[in-house]
Amino acid sequence: MKHTRQEVVRFHKIVLDYYQKHRRDLPWRPPTLPLRKDGTADPYAILVSEVMLQQTQVERVTLKFLEWMRKFPTPESLAKASLGDVLKLWQGLGYNRRALNLKRAAEMIVKEYGGEVPRDIEKIDALPGVGPYTAGAIAAFAFGIPSAFIETNIRTVYLHFFFKGKKDVTDEEILEAVGKTLPRKNIRDWYYALMDYGVMLKHTVGNQNARSSEYAKQSAFKGSRREVRGEILRKATERRTVSPREIAADGHSVQDIFAELVSEGFLKRKGRRFIIA
Repeated sequence: MKHTRQEVVRFHKIVLDYYQKHRRDLPWRPPTLPLRKDGTADPYAILVSEVMLQQTQVERVTLKFLEWMRKFPTPESLAKASLGDVLKLWQGLGYNRRALNLKRAAEMIVKEYGGEVPRDIEKIDALPGVGPYTAGAIAAFAFGIPSAFIETNIRTVYLHFFFKGKKDVTDEEILEAVGKTLPRKNIRDWYYALMDYGVMLKHTVGNQNARSSEYAKQSAFKGSRREVRGEILRKATERRTVSPREIAADGHSVQDIFAELVSEGFLKRKGRRFIIA
């Protein structure tokens, strides 16, 4: 993809002008999340918000994020917490594996990095449940490090501006475009601006992500294996123990799901019943 400097400058102006007028005030963004004296934002808070935002709408995350940061304000507090308390607070966000990974990430941060989220992108990427996107986001939002990454709203913006009418656009193509259009400064605000502009596009021109090769509609939750897993963990958290006989799962093997939850570290057997690990 080749674009003139004038085209890139115009692209920046359109996105940033929108951001100045319509920026979203979210609790994991400055100024609500205070910047430190060195210009960084709390990387643990950024980590928590980014994991919560994986496959979950902003509206559902906002209150849960504030509640989480009151309960587990530091990696140390999360690392020391029981898995039961973590899962209980996580309820309503779905995909409980993210909560387990977040706790494991906190344990790793405490054990290997003295309680501080590392600045190195490769080390961030190696944290449980992170991956390339979240690592790039933490690097940019916490430390202001310029790195190319995409998520659904950023992907929407680049499809709209640089891949008009093209189908099956790969994330590799989009990442190349993101990298070539990164500004030299204010990386944090640039990515926030892209995300806010992407939200606007989804409401005005429709879901551009349907033209991405990565696009896949999320399967229905009702009656799914995910629903059964969530129900098991909810009952184990609320009642302290749960038995396969208490779970209705049409079309799914309850025994297999329990075994899966044990192998993943969610549950452990206690006699004929199961408890949170």
